[in-house]
Amino acid sequence: MVTTGIGTAEVAGASPVKGRKLKRGGIVTIATVLGLVAAMGLTILGLGAADHAVASYDASSWLWSSLRSEMARVNGVTGRVDTRLQIPKGQGHKMQVSQTDRFLILRDLTTGTVSSLDLATLQITATTKTVAGVGVSVALQDDKAFVVDAVQGVVRQLDPRSLAPIGEAVHYPPGLTGGSFDGGGNLWVAVPSEGTVSAVTAAPLPDAPAASGGAGGSGQSPAIVRTVDVADPSHDLTISTLDDGVAVLNRTTKTLTTVKGDDKLATPLTLDGLGSLPPRTNGPRVPVTVPDARHVWVVDPDKPVHDFEVPGEGAKLEPAVAWAGRFYAADASTGTVYVFDENGQLVNKIEIKGANGPLELEVRENYLFINAPNSQNATVVDDKHEVRTVDKYANDVLGGDPPPPPPPPQKQDPPVGKPGAPRSVVATGGNTEVTVGWRSANPNGADITKYVVEGDGKTIEVGASQRSVKITGLVNGQEYRFSVHAVNEKGAGPKKQSNPVVPTSEVPDPPASVTAEAKPDGTVVVKWPAANGQGLDIRKYTVTAVAAGAAAPAGESTSTELVVPAGELEYGNQYAFQVVSVNERGGASTASPVSNSVVPFTVPDRPASLDVTTVKGKAGTLNAVWAAPAENGRPITKYVVDAGGNRTEVTGTSAEITGLGEGANVTVKVRAVNEAGEGAEASATGRTVATPSVTVTGSSATVTAVTVNFTVNDGGGNATCSLDVGGKTANGDCGTLAVGGLTPGTTYNFTVTVTNAAGSATGTGSRATPAIFGTAVCINNTASTDPAQHTWCSEGNGMGIYNGTNMRSGTAGRAGNGTRIEAICHTTGEGINDYVYNPGKMGTNPNDSTNVWIRIKWQGAERYISFAWFNLEGVGDPDELGSLPAC
Repeated sequence: MVTTGIGTAEVAGASPVKGRKLKRGGIVTIATVLGLVAAMGLTILGLGAADHAVASYDASSWLWSSLRSEMARVNGVTGRVDTRLQIPKGQGHKMQVSQTDRFLILRDLTTGTVSSLDLATLQITATTKTVAGVGVSVALQDDKAFVVDAVQGVVRQLDPRSLAPIGEAVHYPPGLTGGSFDGGGNLWVAVPSEGTVSAVTAAPLPDAPAASGGAGGSGQSPAIVRTVDVADPSHDLTISTLDDGVAVLNRTTKTLTTVKGDDKLATPLTLDGLGSLPPRTNGPRVPVTVPDARHVWVVDPDKPVHDFEVPGEGAKLEPAVAWAGRFYAADASTGTVYVFDENGQLVNKIEIKGANGPLELEVRENYLFINAPNSQNATVVDDKHEVRTVDKYANDVLGGDPPPPPPPPQKQDPPVGKPGAPRSVVATGGNTEVTVGWRSANPNGADITKYVVEGDGKTIEVGASQRSVKITGLVNGQEYRFSVHAVNEKGAGPKKQSNPVVPTSEVPDPPASVTAEAKPDGTVVVKWPAANGQGLDIRKYTVTAVAAGAAAPAGESTSTELVVPAGELEYGNQYAFQVVSVNERGGASTASPVSNSVVPFTVPDRPASLDVTTVKGKAGTLNAVWAAPAENGRPITKYVVDAGGNRTEVTGTSAEITGLGEGANVTVKVRAVNEAGEGAEASATGRTVATPSVTVTGSSATVTAVTVNFTVNDGGGNATCSLDVGGKTANGDCGTLAVGGLTPGTTYNFTVTVTNAAGSATGTGSRATPAIFGTAVCINNTASTDPAQHTWCSEGNGMGIYNGTNMRSGTAGRAGNGTRIEAICHTTGEGINDYVYNPGKMGTNPNDSTNVWIRIKWQGAERYISFAWFNLEGVGDPDELGSLPAC
């Protein structure tokens, strides 16, 4: 087991090595308290074994997929995934990815877990635990790795093979920003409280990892190689490392300062809001992005500053990235990356399908990789600006694609105006100095860009994230009063006066230590031992919250404990605390050591966009889908779904609820659960499938078919319909069905049946098919040479009606000429050629005959007559059978 100082790294066969502290400028810090975690198990998707060695491609990058909880290695040349690596228990989490050709270091912002992966073997070499949330970051270049605890102000070098510490940590005042390498291998951080940027160089990596050679190897430590003043203390700073040096944006004064070697160049800008920088800038041109205004300024050492606007609406614009002579500005709200040439002309738009959240742009190995962590899609851009779309879920290794979460509800922008007055402006006196702190002002729809502190003839500008300032050079015993006002794009807000304050040399000691604990109700409890008043009573303590790049008053207490109310601190961000003692004469101590870091948390927000729908193919079943709410500082572990008294638990953002009644209106309630408990419920109502109903609206018939018209209430389900007529059935459209093959002149009972998942219903009726009639024909053949044929039909004779289909079957009677008879169907039998009594029938040759016989209704029974003597009604040609069906 190797103790890294940022946690404990699990490495086989290693012995404990105790980390050491390096003090800087007399500032006392408390090391981040971290615990051991078990090594993460990984699954190589599509490979035979986890230890299967994979070649390392120079032009490749590992991209995170939050929905699948996996890393995909993308080949920049082909724009295709060649390896996928599943990360356990990371679904829906934010992941910081640091990589070189040999190492891949992941930090899960939701859990705080840091893991180092050797890309030669795709094996985890070590894991360690950090405080979850924003505030700790990992930087990696070649074989140099650092973990930067911005809240605590601690920069520690790690061995990327074992995550063991290399030498001693570098300590700064709390509340750093930055933490990236420049092209020369220096790690840069900004110290807003001092108005400086600082470069740290790494110690050599030992030959053997700490697991076998011991932490620190040769005993060398990382060192500060340069510190540069770039701003007044307590200004808001953000940085972007360069190919050589660093660019520093003073967000308070809107000035960009570049530090390259011994040169420092400050460029004032006319920004129309709070500016931002990418972590790393490639090339000489530095883009400064104002997300709220969708505006980009370009600082070029060889040209005047120029600017351009980014199309679209909204403030979810990522900092523009410079790449190969162009600028890439990503809009997270639409999944669009706008591409501008060096003159600010829009030359292309790259659409990331289904991005559904942030876009991550990184230049690596001469390619620009654009990743959408919440989507299966990514994009690779080469240095000729050719664009390739990447499917991170290629080859369906994990099965079908998950459904995208519902879009978040649209929020209307608030009206924009000047900011309100700061709250609770408090001044405390020290020895020839005064510290002024305040709570944030209402921004009134536009980001606050700075605060202005005035008093004693001084005007001091303070970054919007700082909210406290120390004013020195004052006279002990003299009363002072200060005012504070906020500034946004609309101008300056009203001033708020502090209490009167008198500096004094009679100041107490600060508390010796401070501890903080985040509670499940969203509060943070800060405690400290009573301070030494040096002969005077301690009247109160003031507490300052320190975050990455920010510091602000957290409150005052007359005891040795302060409960920071829920919602005062941002859930999911890291905070540490410092305490100042104030005595009975108003004298204030120096600040205490910084406390441990905590991440405030409370129960999750209410799930958004809950939609409850009927599962049409299942009885008593509803489907609920919702959007994940804000986690509020701790990962959501599950959702509790309550419907009709049934309580179920799921880990995803959908649930199928069964066992409900038929046709029931059911209210579904969904709550998200994290470490703090169950959050507020979202509710929506759905209706399960009901038993269907059917109403017969009419029917019709032809001589051989019955058609039934009907209407159906499908009960909200998938209904199927059938029609039964006389034992014959048809299935199909729920509205009209027909059954054929019936007998003419017959009354049929019919039944319509409609069926869904909840049951069946029927509608009945009856309908008769129309009868078909024909006429017996017996006309004397006066043209015959046989005299008997001249009078045979008029002598009372008629055509024979038989019991069967031949004349030997027995005569049932005779039908005289013109006798109308109902026909049933036709069949075949004995050939008959007595055409002479039915002119026009068959042919004129005595050998012409027909073997067709007609089944007829005769004197209450069914009998047969030859088609030679029988013509069907409604048929133009006496030789045709028309619509008479076959028997």
